[in-house]
Amino acid sequence: MKEYTQKDAPLYEAMINQRENPIVHLDVPGHKGGRGNKELRDFIGKECMRMDVNSMKALDNLCHPISVIKKAQELAAQAFGAKEAFFVVNGTTAAVQYMIMTACKDGDKIIMPRNVHRSAINALVVTGAIPVYVNPGTNKKLGIPLGMSVEDVKKAMDENPDAKAVLVNNPTYYGICSNLEEIVKLAHKRNMMVLVDEAHGTHFYFGENMPPSAMSAGADMAAVSLHKTGGSLTQSSLLLIGENVNGGYVHQIINLTQTTSASYLLMVSLDLARKNLYLNGREMFKKTVDYADYAREEINKLGGYYAYGEELINGNDIYDFDRTKLSVHTLDIGLAGIEVYDLLRDDYGIQIELGDLGNILAIVSAGDRELEIERFISALSEIKRLHGKKPTGLFDHEYINPTVIASPKVAFYSEKEKLPINESSGHVCTEFVMCYPPGIPILAPGEMITDEIVEYIRYAKEKGCSLTGTEDLKIENINVLK
Repeated sequence: MKEYTQKDAPLYEAMINQRENPIVHLDVPGHKGGRGNKELRDFIGKECMRMDVNSMKALDNLCHPISVIKKAQELAAQAFGAKEAFFVVNGTTAAVQYMIMTACKDGDKIIMPRNVHRSAINALVVTGAIPVYVNPGTNKKLGIPLGMSVEDVKKAMDENPDAKAVLVNNPTYYGICSNLEEIVKLAHKRNMMVLVDEAHGTHFYFGENMPPSAMSAGADMAAVSLHKTGGSLTQSSLLLIGENVNGGYVHQIINLTQTTSASYLLMVSLDLARKNLYLNGREMFKKTVDYADYAREEINKLGGYYAYGEELINGNDIYDFDRTKLSVHTLDIGLAGIEVYDLLRDDYGIQIELGDLGNILAIVSAGDRELEIERFISALSEIKRLHGKKPTGLFDHEYINPTVIASPKVAFYSEKEKLPINESSGHVCTEFVMCYPPGIPILAPGEMITDEIVEYIRYAKEKGCSLTGTEDLKIENINVLK
C-alpha cells in the first residue's frame, strides 16, 4: 500500500477512484446514486448521492478498518498528537460516551463538572457509573458556569480515591478552560484516567497561542468535534487516545453502539478536514482570532453589551480563555440573551449559535467574511437602540448547584410518576430538563427539584429558550421518583 503523508487523504483518494469505476451497484443504499430518489438527488446534488455508498473492499469498513480508513485514522492520530484516532459518525455525543464506557463500569465513580453536556450524563445512565460532581465556579454577573478549580478537583480526588476517571471540558461552550495540565498530573498520580470533552476545542491542536489541547496536556482520551470548528460535516467526530489506553478495547467499546453502516460522506469529510487543518490550520485560526478580537472590541464600544475575553482569566476556575469564542453578555441592555438571539434571526437574518438567559454566543471561523462580522455588530447596535431598556426583573444567574439523591441510572430506571413541573418541587427528578443549545442539564436524573429550579425553568420558557429532555415534549410535566 502507498506510503501516505499529511498532504494525502487516503479515504478521499479511494472514493475518487471508486467514483471513476463504472461498477454496477447491486448493493445498498437503495437510492442507487440518486436514481431511486430524484427529488433528494436534485436537492443535495448528484455527486453527493453517488458518493453515498456502502462498505466494500476498496473503501474499507469502519467496524474493522484494515486499509484506507485505517490509514486515514493513523494520519489523524499523527496530526492531533495522539497514539490512535477513531472516526466517529454518531457525533461527539457518542465519542464522549465511548470515553466513559471505556473508563467506567457499573458502580465505578467518575469525577466531572456538573456543567457537562447531556451526553456525559447519558453515559452514566447507560453504564451505571456514579458521578462525583465538582461544581464549577460561577460568575454571577455573566450568569455562566466556569471551569473547575484545581483545588476543588483535588478535594474530590482525595475524598474519592477509588474514582476511575476525571472528565474535563476543554473549553466550555463559553470558552472557559480549566488547568488541564495540572488536573492530568493529579489524576495520574492516583491512577485515574483523564477524559476530555473537546467538542469545542478542535482549534487548540492547530492554532497558535491557544490553550493546551488534551493530547498535549497528557490526557488519556479526548472527544473532538471536528464539525464544530474544524470543517468536517455535521455529526462527524474524532475519538483520540493516549499512550496508556488500550486501543483494541476502545475499538470494541465503539463497536457496541456505532452504526455498521457508517456514512462515507461523514468519514471522507473527516479525512479532508484533517488534511486541511494540518496544512492550513495555523493560518485559519489566526484569521478566526482576528475576527473575534475585532468583533469583541467593536461590540464593547457600543455600550451595554459585554463581549468578554482573556481579561476574565484568574488562574483558578478561569485558567485560560478561548479567544475564538465570541460570547456577549446582554442583560445590561435589558434583554435576555435568547431575546437578542431571536431578534438577530427574525429581524436581521443572522443565525448565531445560542442565546441563554444572559448571553449570546456567535461561532466565528475563517470561513466567515468581514462583511458578515460588520453586519453582526451593526445588528447588535440597532437592537440596543430599538429594543434596549432598563435591566430590571431579569434572571441574574445561569448555574444552579444540584443536590444529588440517586445515581442517574437508578433514577432513570426507577418507578416514577408524572407531575406538573410547577408542583414538582421537593421531588427527585428521573429525567432531564435542559436548554438546547448548549445542552447542559438544568436537571438530571437523580437530582432534587427545588423552588429555584422550577422558577428557572418557568423563566426560561417565558423568555423563549428551547427546552428539551422530558418525556412530555411540551415541558409542562416531569417524571419524578414515586
